[in-house]
Amino acid sequence: MSPSREPPRGPETTLSGVVERILWLDEETHFTIAELAPEAGDKVIILGNMTGLQCGETVDVSGNWERHPSHGPQLRVRTFSSRLPSSVHGIRKYLGSGLIKGIGKTYADKIVAKFGVRTFDIISNQSGRLREVDGIGPGRAKAIKAAWDDQKALREVMVFLQTYGVTNALCIRIVKAYGQDAKKVLTSEPYRVCREVEGVGFKTADKIARNLGLPTAGPQRVDAGILHTLEELEGEGHSAFPDEGLLEKATELLEVDKTIVHDRLRKLMEEKAVGVLSTRGVRLVQLRPQENAEKSIAASIQRFLATPSGLPTIVADKAVEWAQNRAGFAFSPAQAAGVLMALQNKVTVLTGGPGTGKTTILKALCDILSAKRVRMALGAPTGRAAKRMTEATRVQASTIHRLLKFDPAAGGFTANAESPLATDFVIIDESSMLDTKLAAALLRAVPGTAHLLLVGDVNQLPSVGAGNVLGDLIDSGAAAVTRLDTVFRQGARSGIVTVAHGILHADTTPPTPVEDPTKLDFTQDIHFVRVDDPEACVAMVTKLCCDILPKALRFDPLRDIQVLAPMHKGTGGIQAFNQALQGRLRGADARPGRIQPGDKVIQTRNNYDKNVFNGDFGVVLGQNEEGTLLIDFDGARVELERGEQGDLHLAYAVSIHKSQGSEFPAVVVPLLRQHSIMLARNLVYTAVTRGRKQVILVGDPTAYAMAVRNASDSRRITGLLPRLRGEE
Repeated sequence: MSPSREPPRGPETTLSGVVERILWLDEETHFTIAELAPEAGDKVIILGNMTGLQCGETVDVSGNWERHPSHGPQLRVRTFSSRLPSSVHGIRKYLGSGLIKGIGKTYADKIVAKFGVRTFDIISNQSGRLREVDGIGPGRAKAIKAAWDDQKALREVMVFLQTYGVTNALCIRIVKAYGQDAKKVLTSEPYRVCREVEGVGFKTADKIARNLGLPTAGPQRVDAGILHTLEELEGEGHSAFPDEGLLEKATELLEVDKTIVHDRLRKLMEEKAVGVLSTRGVRLVQLRPQENAEKSIAASIQRFLATPSGLPTIVADKAVEWAQNRAGFAFSPAQAAGVLMALQNKVTVLTGGPGTGKTTILKALCDILSAKRVRMALGAPTGRAAKRMTEATRVQASTIHRLLKFDPAAGGFTANAESPLATDFVIIDESSMLDTKLAAALLRAVPGTAHLLLVGDVNQLPSVGAGNVLGDLIDSGAAAVTRLDTVFRQGARSGIVTVAHGILHADTTPPTPVEDPTKLDFTQDIHFVRVDDPEACVAMVTKLCCDILPKALRFDPLRDIQVLAPMHKGTGGIQAFNQALQGRLRGADARPGRIQPGDKVIQTRNNYDKNVFNGDFGVVLGQNEEGTLLIDFDGARVELERGEQGDLHLAYAVSIHKSQGSEFPAVVVPLLRQHSIMLARNLVYTAVTRGRKQVILVGDPTAYAMAVRNASDSRRITGLLPRLRGEE
């Protein structure tokens, strides 16, 4: 059921009742459609912005009746308040919803059967008595009480924040950070929350602070605004920013006198609350974690270059000749030079586009090192890239996070400077994805005697996180660099490779557009299906993913086909594609916008406790009565509890940025003029190179041309390049 957006009409009505079911929930806007069982009368549908509404709650709602053409009368809610249910039915429904960890439907029935309307009082004040219920021992009773207290704190936070547009997932994160003190911290130190809880922005904290009467030009607010501006710039990819530019942006955000912001920025510099780097007449300011990471990278590179190689004696020329004989063909001069360079230099970069022979070099290098019994560590930023690396080299590769072995208890990587990797040669693929912080952690864990080879395509989109590690390393001259630009015959036969290189050379001509997708020639591997508007684009993409590609090529719509879109919102955005594809593939089981068994999902934040990371794709296998989801992430089965599910998004369609480091048998890429604000050469280049067997562009050829023409230099500002050059 999709929400109606008609204006309220009809008489004002007030109802009280128990929420029986949540039919629709938009986490961003809090727009909810629910089934309400009033204290008297038949069940009704209510809809509106109701933050934190939970199944089983008793609510008081006021609003206007309206009639939906398909679903009949429904109450559009203007105001609502919630309270714990007081009836036995309501209590049982509330506890059985899975909201309280440790209580599912079975235990809810048992507890309510034992304590009736006194259930909530028992849990709150006499939780030891829960042990009177069959099956509940001391451990479970204690866990239920703790979960109950957390839920109470969560409800307080949700009610307090409901006017500020904070999502339920973010409320859970705040409670996880501060526990029972969450509301107290929000009301006394709102700017602290935006610094310490990921996802709480300055604007939200500022609204709270202003409502509480904190001064507009006070140090607490101005400092928070400056730091927030740096965080926003970090979100745009900059790990550092010139102080004058920072001052302008922070002043614009805060809307206070510029001299006040200048004085507070100088104070933050003096107190070393921010990092400062002067280079070539410019003073760069950065957040301390970025400063520390960049210093660490530069120190690691210097350490590698200053330490003799730990490799056994290898006659490089003969080793390359041996590898060519083993491969059964002669390497190109650039390929041979790439192998030689990696063997003869401690720090090497190998860069080139698709079809230029990077895989040949990696395979040859691994063959040589294996023959010499050299210890290797192969890694990549994503699981899919690591899997491809393993298949290409026949040497086991892993994600960088798994390579470094994150320890949730210690809050850091097990492999580090004190306990380095037991290896002599480290090879990292898809290195354009390395952001500053991850690169710093990786390089700290590499022993000084080891060789380091970074492989990547500098023409792809830069890392999602801040920094320009691969580009800065190349530009610094600190690494030996091999650039591959010749497309070999096996690549030349591929339309995907030809189009990708055409994009790099500003060729705005797309593959020949066709109107009828049933006439696509799948002996070719790249196509363009012309559609004129966003609605037609959504329908065409859905048809391709659900009908044409599965039938013609026997592709699994969930595991083999990936939609990559430039934008999130709007008719031609990621959300619209996800809703359409979920509705079509899940059929009658689909609950629009809500994740459930059978759905394709993506993790959007690192969860070190569960060993799943930003960009991991999965399929939901099941859900227990407490709401915990069982998800298959590329063969690894992981259970995510309710509080961890805010980092999961539907992934029938994802952003092109999120696809970095991954390849898919087939990708479908919508390109519309409505996407113009996002269209750029490296964006469409990255999308096209994600497809292994089939790429289908859907949309307007003029949008393709717009993207290819837009090679605007969005160079990231960092402090790493001057540090690598020794300018600090």
